Amino acid sequence: MKKIAILNGPNLERLGRRQPEIYGTATLKDLERLLRTEAKTLGVALSFFQSNHEGALIDRIHAFADRGVDGFIVNFGGYSHTSIALRDALAASGKPAIEVHISDIRKRELFRRNSITAGACIAMICGRGLPGYVEALRRLAKS
Repeated sequence: MKKIAILNGPNLERLGRRQPEIYGTATLKDLERLLRTEAKTLGVALSFFQSNHEGALIDRIHAFADRGVDGFIVNFGGYSHTSIALRDALAASGKPAIEVHISDIRKRELFRRNSITAGACIAMICGRGLPGYVEALRRLAKS
């Protein structure tokens, strides 16, 4: 059974309350339920982690890689645009990763349009809301 880790970064624990006009009204728990349902269909095991702290996310990438995770789905939030360290951690993991953004970062503020961390990923999905995570899960399950 494939093992996929879903890592969410800063402010994503605020889903459902934070700017619902951009991110919708579903919560992080709703996202986890959605993905668990799809994972059962695909025969994939999931692990979830969310942190507002860059170092905690890096530590978890290392730990998941060391435990034999087969791939990552990541939404590093604002760190996507600033963190070379997270990019390096993903690249060093040797595991495929797909970056997901709920909103379309290419249509947002200029500072959000470039993702540093996407360079360590096999794909980036943005602007599809929570179904973007499901698409990422399906892609990793097939790879």
